[in-house]
Amino acid sequence: MEHHYYFLVEIFSALGFGHWAHQNSHLLHSWLVMTILIVGAFLLAKGIQMIPRKGQNILELVVGGLENFMVEITGPEGKAFFPFIATIFLYILLSNLLGLVPGFFSPTANLNTTASMAICVFILTHYIGFKFHGAKYFKHFMGPVWPMAPLMFVIELIGHFARVMSLSIRLFGNIFGKEKVLGIFFALAGLYLAPLPILFLGILVSVIQAVVFMLLSIVYFAGAMEEAH
Repeated sequence: MEHHYYFLVEIFSALGFGHWAHQNSHLLHSWLVMTILIVGAFLLAKGIQMIPRKGQNILELVVGGLENFMVEITGPEGKAFFPFIATIFLYILLSNLLGLVPGFFSPTANLNTTASMAICVFILTHYIGFKFHGAKYFKHFMGPVWPMAPLMFVIELIGHFARVMSLSIRLFGNIFGKEKVLGIFFALAGLYLAPLPILFLGILVSVIQAVVFMLLSIVYFAGAMEEAH
């Protein structure tokens, strides 16, 4: 079977884990993304000062912008879940952009990665609902007309599970397509800089898909916090 050339896979192959590495390249690159985020957060947090410098100003701008964006949708109560939203946004963004670097692979171009994040959002959404409303949260699934509650419950249940499919397949499909298109263009015309416009488009797609996943997650959280009508 033909395999793409990825630096991490080749390193693990040299260590005797070739078959496992080829089968789990998305996992290796996911570990790389997590390592970058953890080390980056440690270094940035270590250098925080009362009088911010250039790097700290940029960090505060990004974090503050994300937090304000979330609070506008969820209200002040949503601040408790901001660390999850910020983490998943940065993870998806860095994962998407990683595939634009030759020799690396976007973990989000694998359905296992996107599905796992969608499941986390699904679980946290209903945790938020029960935290804010207790057993009354079930009213979200019953609809406004009580005689139709059994039917609405089934429909709502299907709709909530469909969110997992929607979140995971949307992100996976766009990033997987971006990976394939870039791979084809670089293979056909890589020496003539022809893929550069597609590369810029790949950056745009990477940013947009990270924002879309974050926005939908925030909307689901906000819906769980609202009172049922």
